[in-house]
Amino acid sequence: LNKLYKVQPSARQAVQSAAGYAAFSNFGMKILVAGSGTGKGIAVKKGSKEIFMKMAEVQAGLGFGVKKFNLVCVFQNAAAFDSFVNSGWESSAQATAAATDGKKGGSFAGAISLGNGVYVYQMTDEGLAAELTVKGTKYYKDEDLN
Repeated sequence: LNKLYKVQPSARQAVQSAAGYAAFSNFGMKILVAGSGTGKGIAVKKGSKEIFMKMAEVQAGLGFGVKKFNLVCVFQNAAAFDSFVNSGWESSAQATAAATDGKKGGSFAGAISLGNGVYVYQMTDEGLAAELTVKGTKYYKDEDLN
């Protein structure tokens, strides 16, 4: 969250007034027409304990690169949070172009609305990616840690 607040100070108010949030650290790789990614994170509902989560991603589309990035999902209502934690599936079309040297900070894509009261901030801090993809991402509880 501190990284998000540094690049987007207004996000602090969005997170504090939300019903909950989830924060993930992810790593993805794309070679020609196929790619995948994995990550770990936590989900926190206001007034509740942390829920440890994992994510897995598969992609199809033209691209090449390796990308390390962080996601912060902000849930405006408890139903959206509960749905994410208990169902946790997102599929989307995505176009991304990001390149940094890992030393001068990261690029910031801004908040994207996923509908139903869910907003996502994506930040990259090192890596190179240029892709046009259709991907499916599964977020799920880490049964070993919960």
